[in-house]
Amino acid sequence: MVLAVALLTAGHAVIYKRDPRSAALWVLLAWLLPILGGILYVFFGVNRVQRRAARLRRDLVRVRTTSGSDERLPITDLVPLARLVGEVVERPLLPGNVIEPLVDGAEAFPAMLQAIDDARTSVALASYIFHADGIGENFVNALIRARQRGVAVRVLIDDVSCRFSLHSPAKRLRQAGVAVGDFNPPLVPARLNAFNLRNHRKILVVDGELGFTGGINIDRRYWGERPYRDTHFRLTGPVVAHLMEVFADDWLFTTDEALRGPEWFPPLAACGDSLARGIEAGPDEAFERLRWTYVGALNAAQRTVRICTPYFLPDGGIISALDAAALRGVDVDIILPEETDLPHIRWAMIHQLWQVLDRGCRVYLRPGPFDHSKLMVVDAHWTFFGSGNWDARSLRLNFEYNVESYCRNLGRRMDELIVERRAGARRISLDDVNARPPAIKLRDGIARLFAPLL
Repeated sequence: MVLAVALLTAGHAVIYKRDPRSAALWVLLAWLLPILGGILYVFFGVNRVQRRAARLRRDLVRVRTTSGSDERLPITDLVPLARLVGEVVERPLLPGNVIEPLVDGAEAFPAMLQAIDDARTSVALASYIFHADGIGENFVNALIRARQRGVAVRVLIDDVSCRFSLHSPAKRLRQAGVAVGDFNPPLVPARLNAFNLRNHRKILVVDGELGFTGGINIDRRYWGERPYRDTHFRLTGPVVAHLMEVFADDWLFTTDEALRGPEWFPPLAACGDSLARGIEAGPDEAFERLRWTYVGALNAAQRTVRICTPYFLPDGGIISALDAAALRGVDVDIILPEETDLPHIRWAMIHQLWQVLDRGCRVYLRPGPFDHSKLMVVDAHWTFFGSGNWDARSLRLNFEYNVESYCRNLGRRMDELIVERRAGARRISLDDVNARPPAIKLRDGIARLFAPLL
């Protein structure tokens, strides 16, 4: 019996796990702890995520925009990138958008709250984390006020946040008549593999014409003393329809209610100079879109690549693309936070940095409060922002939402922002990584073994 469980677990991992390191880890666990390893594999290792998500979403009718063209791009070096992303995402690149960065909760939260208070017809809000205390109470009150004014309000919260938060807003919002959806609740609490299918997106769309997205959760830790740092964005123009389409898909997936009509999808006129496209990624039909975009952007870079991310655990293919860019003479700067909210991920990050440092990428640790920003800028022209991290969970498991923008003004501004952050950061060298004491290297190396699962 024990041998059969070990063989079945190991065989399934070898056949179906995409990442060889993940497969090797599960095979090792299956043979060392056959029964426990088999149970853990059923809950956490069996990739039901892609198949189940695809089955649940396959009948959804998507709203699709149809205008836009990569031929409008002024920089021909980026045309292949735009075409690559267009093939992978199957959404058009839309002209005529205005994209405004909102740095930290101090800028993002007031702008979002004002938008909700100004709403006339609809509010669609999705947040991975939504705490109803602290700044979150302001959001709860604003949403209730909007509902009382007759505005159609829909709030989508990831089920893990709802289930395990001591300050979930769901009960109070429902009591006030606000429609709340719990994304992908497990059928029974013991179905732990449902934890792997998380909605990590952060989307707010007001009246179908004003959008917000980025990395900021509705979380008390982004407000008050020593708040987390992050970057969010306010969007107007045709690309807002992409945000609303993704929210509508997730809402239908969760509640079976279809959001259609002009209150959710009004006509959107061009109002700015940014070409932009929404990119949804997840463990369903949208699998590996983030990976393709990262690799395509690194291959397209001619001069500079600037990256800010809180979690830097890319796989071998992305590491090779980073190294290839640096070897071609591109300046590759990676800004990571000195402080972290997840120490084990930091240990794993540090242990693998040699792979990019050895080929000429430059890595900096930014001091101060934890920086949750997720930004990538190529040649001070192409900007990529949203909820996606550079780790296995964002690349393979979470439902993510990012936006790519081709705009000199925004690209230059975001490039300058990252360069400013770099100036106040500490550069970490290959010698620094190699100089860690053996005990620290062992700790970090053990954490790195679990990177495919983090």
